[in-house]
Amino acid sequence: MAPTKLAPTKFGVGQSVLRKEDDPLIRGKGRYTDDVAPASSAYALVLRSPHAHATFRLDANAARGLPGVLTILTADDVTDLGGLPCLFNLPDKPFKAPDYPILARAEVRHVGDAIAFVVADTLAHARDALEAIAVEWTPLPAVIGAARAVEPGAPEVWPDHAGNVLFDAGIGDKAATDEAFAKAHAVAEIRIVNPRIVTNYMETRAAVCEYDAKRDHFTLTVGSQGSHRLRDILCQTVLKIPVEKMRVICPDVGGGFGTKLFPYREYALLAVAAKKLRKTVKWTADRGDHFVGDSQGRDNVTTARMALAEDGKFLGMDVDLIGDVGAYLSTFGPYIPYGGAGMLPGLYDIQAFHCRIRTVFTHTVPVDAYRGAGRPEAAYVVERLVDACARKLSMSPDAIRRKNFIPPRKLPYKTATGKVYDSGDFATHLKRAMEIGDWKDFAKRAKAAKKQGLVRGIGLASYVEVCGTMGEETAKVVLDPDGDITVLIGTQSSGQGHQTAYAQIVAEQFGVPQERVRVVQGDTDRIATGLGTGGSASIPSGGVSVQRATHQLGEQLRDIAADALETSAADLEISDGTIRIAGTDRSISFADLAKRPGVDPAKLNASATFASADGTYPNGTHLVEIELDPATGKIKIVNYVIVDDFGVTLNPLLLAGQVHGGTIQGIGQALMEQAVYNAEDGQLVTGSFMDYALPRAADGAPIIFETHNVPCATNPLGVKGAGEAGAIGSCPAVMNAIIDALWREYRIDHIDMPATPERVWMAIREHERRHRL
Repeated sequence: MAPTKLAPTKFGVGQSVLRKEDDPLIRGKGRYTDDVAPASSAYALVLRSPHAHATFRLDANAARGLPGVLTILTADDVTDLGGLPCLFNLPDKPFKAPDYPILARAEVRHVGDAIAFVVADTLAHARDALEAIAVEWTPLPAVIGAARAVEPGAPEVWPDHAGNVLFDAGIGDKAATDEAFAKAHAVAEIRIVNPRIVTNYMETRAAVCEYDAKRDHFTLTVGSQGSHRLRDILCQTVLKIPVEKMRVICPDVGGGFGTKLFPYREYALLAVAAKKLRKTVKWTADRGDHFVGDSQGRDNVTTARMALAEDGKFLGMDVDLIGDVGAYLSTFGPYIPYGGAGMLPGLYDIQAFHCRIRTVFTHTVPVDAYRGAGRPEAAYVVERLVDACARKLSMSPDAIRRKNFIPPRKLPYKTATGKVYDSGDFATHLKRAMEIGDWKDFAKRAKAAKKQGLVRGIGLASYVEVCGTMGEETAKVVLDPDGDITVLIGTQSSGQGHQTAYAQIVAEQFGVPQERVRVVQGDTDRIATGLGTGGSASIPSGGVSVQRATHQLGEQLRDIAADALETSAADLEISDGTIRIAGTDRSISFADLAKRPGVDPAKLNASATFASADGTYPNGTHLVEIELDPATGKIKIVNYVIVDDFGVTLNPLLLAGQVHGGTIQGIGQALMEQAVYNAEDGQLVTGSFMDYALPRAADGAPIIFETHNVPCATNPLGVKGAGEAGAIGSCPAVMNAIIDALWREYRIDHIDMPATPERVWMAIREHERRHRL
């Protein structure tokens, strides 16, 4: 018999419970990695290449003799270490990953490539030593940009990867797609660039490594998205030691967005230095380190075509995608364009589909997962293409979407790329977004704006993504001696609100306030396993594990209580942290159960594991209305509406926060963010916040957010992942609104992200020049 569920009026699932983790954070009592400062720590800095491609000779002898310098590691000191691994390969056409060394030897391949690791008693002494290292550089030709990398005669990043191509693969049915185009009434085509992004979380990476010589054991404190994966890769692949020799602890983590999920060079170097010196060593990145030392995101060049019937029906879709992976292969780097391509058909009933995917090397920082990891790139392509189809056939963007949406009666629906959408009602969230956004009266607003010398545009994006497929996640739920509940789980919060979300799941079954539920994450000694947090999997997978473990613990506590109360377990109910005989005042508290003599300690905890084989498919519609000043090119968002389907909402406040945050990130990419490398010498031009813009509150707009939820049929909680959705629907919606404005006024049908004022202004001036206006 399942534990009695309380009506979730206060603590449980579905309630807008305030985040329990916020109070200490806003009071300045958070504990981040840089706050960890063991006594007598040494301090480390990384010497990085100023060149995108060069050979070099390094002499650190003079620097080693400077005051306070404890050691300087170069490639010669880490020859026994393995390189950083890539965990993805093609299933049917394996490729050979080039070596990703912990320190570069003789040749560097991107600005920021690491060549030495300096450790000193103070940061000031470390900086002095860094500047004293003599390096003789011989610059070599560099290639920048995915499209340039595949041009004949382009400089090669790796000699054994001709033409800079890591792999050239296809998904879908090319013959069927060619046939669809052969009988098409019309063809719409776009070529778009999804620019490279610097991930710029609030807290830069940091790590502290302590070494216990007696046990030959490391303790690594690090701001990461997953302690177990990080430990396993560092130990098994890089340091080549048993995983039992390292404990990884993750304290508070100030943002991650995928980029903190991966192992980095500094973590292995800290371990080497700590063991060599028998001393704790600490490293904290400054923002400059982040710009050239942490993996970056996006960076695709895509040509996409749609075969159209006369009535606007999509007959087939053909895509050519070039994904820039940078100079080395980061953990999941080449998977991002390949996996993302599986979502290119979007929410549409497209029977014939083919995509050619090329991943290419350039002399740039490696690219890996960034909020959405390939799915935002796919949604951007298909939603830009759908608007191009509408213009091609003189249809409205909403009409062509409704014409081609997969109808609810066809669900579950297997796409041409093999994804199975289990649930949804796509036309309904489109309709609702248009109602909230007052689509029908847009023409009046556009006319009023024109009287003021401004141009209005309105755009849609109806997206779908797949998430929750990280693998198995195990939760352990424990009854503490004081009657409180502890949840131990291998996910890792970096701002999502796991402390609150998991507490609500426990409260749903035990009726305890969230203050009595403690969530422990990020400690490989206390938690047996964990995949970390990524791919919006924490609630779809970890949440199910917590629910099941809580249920099992409740059954075990009921058995203990039945013995204590001398009754049948079937007569007991659980609420308010007590177990009572239904209909009576006879009860026993959780605290008394925990202290009851003779109780098997194993009965006071329970574990459960869950993995989603099918994933979940959140979807929704973003509607954006913008105002454009043709004199300056400045874009202002005047209306933003989102209607999403997340299956079941665990906590509306947490959900809104995730959606708002992701949406602002998408707005930033659409309007201002871009990592720009000089095409001639490979320098990162936008290497600081002086040149790289991030969105502020004034760059967004008040967001009207609603849900039209259809429970997920493949997830026991009915939830669909929500952490990345805002970043997926936002870019195409904003850009479609901008192009709508440009098309209405100037018949300009293309502009790439970011749509900066300069870029918009130049597009208008070029139009005027061509048409002599």
